[in-house]
Amino acid sequence: MFDNNVFKENTCVNLSENGQITGYELQTNITYYRGIPMSMIEYIRVSVDGVGAPSESIRISVDREDWFTLKEAETVTTYKWEYGEPLYIRVIQPGGLSKGSHKVRLTVATRTAYIPVPLEGIKEREVVIA
Repeated sequence: MFDNNVFKENTCVNLSENGQITGYELQTNITYYRGIPMSMIEYIRVSVDGVGAPSESIRISVDREDWFTLKEAETVTTYKWEYGEPLYIRVIQPGGLSKGSHKVRLTVATRTAYIPVPLEGIKEREVVIA
């Protein structure tokens, strides 16, 4: 239903720290019509060229200051992911994404009030890493 909110265009970039590429980042908007606490994120899956990133390598943040693993986010109730605001997703992967074109697929599922099953949004984009 809200698949067009998943994986914001032109947000997939490599991350650099102390001159080293440590992974890559992308952004998503919520797949629901209102905000939720981070603890209501059911799962996030990222794959590049058909290869899934291990869930342990994924970090998420609503403010780019405080980052949480998906396991940690299960208990985070003090940070709220608001409708219209991005959720920042980082995948820790030494070397990041190689230069060139990649098919990146993002799947985001959230638990929401009044709906007994998680809402899932999926979006695949062709991205070019310069």
